[in-house]
Formats: sequence, C-alpha cells, structure tokens
Amino acid sequence: MSRRSVSIDDKIARQKEAVAKARDKYEAALEDLKTLMDKKRDMEGKELINSEKSLDEILAFMNGEIEDQEWT
Repeated sequence: MSRRSVSIDDKIARQKEAVAKARDKYEAALEDLKTLMDKKRDMEGKELINSEKSLDEILAFMNGEIEDQEWT
C-alpha cells in the first residue's frame, strides 16, 4: 500500500512541476502579447498625429460616428 502511495506522491510532484512550467510559459507569452499590443497602440497614435484629419474627424471616428469606408 505504501509503495502505491509513494508512486502517487511522485506523480503529484511531477504534475506540480509541469503546471509551474506551463504557468511560467503562459506568463511569458502574456507579457509578449502585452508588449506587442502596446507597440501597436503607439504606432496607431503616431499615425493619428501624422494624419491630415482634424481633431473633430478623429474623435468622430473613435466614437463610431464615421464608418471605416468614409475614413480613408
């Protein structure tokens, strides 16, 4: 009986390690995603700054008052 208990304990320990590795990998991927989204937001902001659109046009677009087809 104790041999089976040790085997289960070993399996539990290995599974905890696997979960910890998966969590670390997930957190790293999540950080990469956040970095990419921040870069995209910065690029879009710079694009708006360099745009020939007026502030009113930009705000109307952001509020959904102007369709994408009208924006170009």
